[in-house]
Amino acid sequence: MANTNQATFLNCVLLLSLLLTIRRIIGPVARCQLVTLTGAVAIAKGKSTLTCDSIYGAQEGDNCFSITQSFNLSPDLFFKINPNINCDKIFVGQWVCAHGSLN
Repeated sequence: MANTNQATFLNCVLLLSLLLTIRRIIGPVARCQLVTLTGAVAIAKGKSTLTCDSIYGAQEGDNCFSITQSFNLSPDLFFKINPNINCDKIFVGQWVCAHGSLN
């Protein structure tokens, strides 16, 4: 009888561990969806939607300031349409949203 109770308890623990692992993997994906719309990319987060109409591949020597100047973007808009950019670690070929909006 004791072995049956131990086995049942172990199965419950393993099942709970599996469910928590799946939730941890799927949770971030469920909060942020990538949707392709006829040439535009939109990321839905909550009530606001980020739409990127054109992208730019970073070149040698580019930084956040030079990209905002090249595309005549305000720093505020640049960071809104590139929410995950790390200005200290821009690399050659990195895709940066050059024209977009946040609705």
